[in-house]
Amino acid sequence: MTTVDDLLHLLVLEKVNDYVFNGISETIGSPIVFGGQVLAQAINAASRTVSNQRSLHSMHAYFLEAGNLNYPITYNVAVVRDGGSFSVRRVTAHQNENTIFILAASFHIHESGYSHQIKMKSGLKQPEALLSWTDILNLFGDSLPKGLKAFFEVDRPIEFKPTEIVNPSDRKDLPPFIDVWFKLKGDAKNLDLATKQQILTYISDYNILVSALNPHASKAHWGNTQTASLDHSMWYFRDFDFNDWMLFSIESPSSASARGFARGNIFTRDGKLIASVAQEGLMRPIEKK
Repeated sequence: MTTVDDLLHLLVLEKVNDYVFNGISETIGSPIVFGGQVLAQAINAASRTVSNQRSLHSMHAYFLEAGNLNYPITYNVAVVRDGGSFSVRRVTAHQNENTIFILAASFHIHESGYSHQIKMKSGLKQPEALLSWTDILNLFGDSLPKGLKAFFEVDRPIEFKPTEIVNPSDRKDLPPFIDVWFKLKGDAKNLDLATKQQILTYISDYNILVSALNPHASKAHWGNTQTASLDHSMWYFRDFDFNDWMLFSIESPSSASARGFARGNIFTRDGKLIASVAQEGLMRPIEKK
C-alpha cells in the first residue's frame, strides 16, 4: 500500500448481507494481521449498519487471537440497541471458525453542548524540520538493526515523523512518552466523517506501545520482547480533515505483569483535539534458551 486509495481498498469490506462482511489483509511488516487493520475494518462493518445520521463516538475492543494474513476475515455485526440518541453495535471477527476479535461501538446523533479540550504540547519541532521513517531508511538503512530496517522498508499509505529520533544501539532507558506527526499519502480530500474515523482508527495502533517500551530500552527491544495489542479503546470528539500533518502524543503511565499500558491524544496541526486512544499490550520478555 502506498496511498490513501490503497488503504481504503483494504478498509472497505465486501458485503455478504446486511450484517456480515468480509475483509482481506495486508502486512505492515509483521507475520500476523495488524491490529489497526482489524479495528478499522470492524468499524467499517459497524458503521454500515447505522443509517440514522449517527456518528461514531467511542469503541472498545479486545484482540483474542492473532490474525492469519493468508485467510479472509469475516465480520458479524449485532444490533445491540437503537435508542433515541445512541446506537450500539457489537462486532465479532472470525477466521476458520475461530473468533479472533470482538468490538463494541457506540454512535451518537449530533447535539450541541458544552465544549472544552486540553492543549497540545507547545514547543514541539514541526514536521518540516523532522526526518520521516522513509528518510531514516534512506539515510541510515545500512546501519539499522535488521528487523527495524525490514519494518521501514514496507510501503505504507502514511508518513510518520517522530519528534525525537532514538539510536536503537544506545541501549538507555527513555521517558515513557513519544510524539509523532503523521500524514496520509495521496489525495485525502472529500472524505466523509465515517471514512476519516476508520482511517484514524487504523493509524491509532501504530507507535502507541513504543511509549511503554521506552522506560526499559536499556534491556528491552522489539527483538527480545514479545509484543501484541491486547485491547484498544478510542473516543472521537470532533470532525477534522486529513489535509495537513497531525500529531499523536502518547504516554505510558504503567507497565507491569508483562503488560504495558499507553494512552494518547490526536491533534490537528492547529491544536484541535479530535480523538483519544488507550491500549494495553503484551510486553513479554523472551527468555534465552
